[in-house]
Order: sequence, then C-alpha cells, then structure tokens
Amino acid sequence: MTNLPEQNPLHTLLKRRVHPVHLKMRKKIEEERETRVFGQGVGFFHIENWYSIHAVIRATLRLSFLHERGRRNALKLACTENDISLPHLPEAFDGFKLLHLSDLHLDVNEHMAGALIERISDLDYDICVITGDFRAKTYGPYEHAMAAMKRVRRVLKDPVYSILGNHDSIEMVPGLEGMGIHVMLNESAVIERNGELLYLAGIDDPHYYKAHNLEKAAEAVPEDAVSILLSHSPETYQHAAHAGFDVFFCGHTHGGQICLPGGWPLMCNAKAPRSVCNGAWKYKKMQGYTSKGSGASVVDVRYNCPPEVTVHTLRRAEAVAL
Repeated sequence: MTNLPEQNPLHTLLKRRVHPVHLKMRKKIEEERETRVFGQGVGFFHIENWYSIHAVIRATLRLSFLHERGRRNALKLACTENDISLPHLPEAFDGFKLLHLSDLHLDVNEHMAGALIERISDLDYDICVITGDFRAKTYGPYEHAMAAMKRVRRVLKDPVYSILGNHDSIEMVPGLEGMGIHVMLNESAVIERNGELLYLAGIDDPHYYKAHNLEKAAEAVPEDAVSILLSHSPETYQHAAHAGFDVFFCGHTHGGQICLPGGWPLMCNAKAPRSVCNGAWKYKKMQGYTSKGSGASVVDVRYNCPPEVTVHTLRRAEAVAL
C-alpha cells in the first residue's frame, strides 16, 4: 500500500467512506506491518506473508510431478448447496438464496477469473455476498485483481455485498464500490422483500488487521430481527453468537486447500477449532458456514479439497415449543 497524501483523490474518497480512526489504523498496519510473517493479528505465524517459502513449495511440487495436477484441481469449482432453517424467518424470505463467494485470489493465475465466471454465470440466487480476499498477495499492487473482479462483476446479479480480507487493502474500497459492490466496513444493511426485513452486517478483517468492530456492525440491527454476519475469518464466531447473530458466513481457511485423502487439512491458518473451519457448523443458536473459497493462496494448487461457491437457501422452520 502506498502512503497516500491527504490531498490524494483516493484518500478523499476513503475519508468519506471510512471512520477516520478506522482508516488511520488500517493504513498504518498496511504501511508498517503487512509483510510480517510472525506476530501481528490473531495468529502468530502467517504463511501467506512468507513469500520465500512459496517458491520452495512450488519447486517441491514440480519435482514430485504434482504441480500441474494441483493447478488443474484449483480450477474445478464445485457449487455447494446449504439450507439454513430459521424459526423466526419472515415469510417473505422463505426460499431466499444467497450466493456466497470467498477467497477469490483472482490474480493468482490468469485462469482463475474465467473458471469462477463459468461456474457462477447460470446460478439462481437473490443476492451475492463475498467474504473477502480478492487479491493473491497480502501487499503490493492490486490492479490485476481489480481488473479480474470487474470481469466477474459483470456476471453477478445485484445486489452484491462484500467485506475485506487479510489480503485486501483499504485502498481497494472505492474501486470495488465503483463496480457496484457495497463493501461493509463494520456496518449493516437492510434487505427488504414484500415489506419484510432481513439484516446483513459485515466486519473488517479480524485475522491480521484486527480491524473488526462487532458492536458498530450490530448497532442498527434490531434485537428480534433475523441477522446475518459476514466475517472474513471464523475466529470471531463466539463473539458473533453472543452478539445475537443468527447466521455467520466466513472463509479464510480454504478448507485447508492442501488436504490428506479424506479431506483432512494439513493446516487451516485460523485460530479456531477445526469444527468451524470448513463447511456448515453450529455454535449456540447461531448457524455458520466456512467456505473453502473459490481461489487458492500461497501456491495456485489444491489437493483433496476442491474450491467452491455456495448457494445458501433460507428456510422458515416451525418454532419448536420447549
């Protein structure tokens, strides 16, 4: 990230969009600490920032004749369907569908955007939510990722909501919103259908930047409303449940990306139980889903862990008397 002068037009746009304290904090971490391998953020070790090891991993895979196979695997996107039953869901939202994308890493190779476009272009859904990580690297230029996202955006139905991940710069917000993607920076939005309401909230990256603020994101959400929280990482799941959110969507873990046969991940890269690091799960009264992501990080390969997009369908369930 560049150190934007106060008079820079991009800085002016960000000041209109982001609270000054949030903007200052996010910028300073990007300028001073975004490349740290150890320390900073929730986890102690950040393999995605350790670029020298990336070449070692690629070389090892090539020597074992697994690299090309892994690259092909990374472009074979699955579409997962997930039903979410909620007893107090407004009738107008029974059957409401949300397309969930995560960890796109669109510039990791030149074929990633095309594979995603092919997978999502004919899907049926009402809104799209993106839980962060548009860029492959954690710092530096983001123009290629933004150009690829423009291509993807053309096939996405309105409305589209997103949050930032630990690979994303705060500088990307004006460009994303210029495409018609509403970036949720510790805030909420109201989805209206036939006079009934659903609340969607989103927090900034909690994993590396620790720029999330659940209180601010939830402040406009009525206590008795059905609410969905977007978080880049599952690491905030306990606080989200205690805050009263009904549904929690996240990504970040890639489901492991490189897994042993049977789908057992070698690493999930999140300070959270493995039970909440892949697929559908439940904690207290909150239902969650951690996406495997549509892209790949560190190296553009996958083994025993196909990339995915997810269509969540909200269902109105009968309330069970206690």
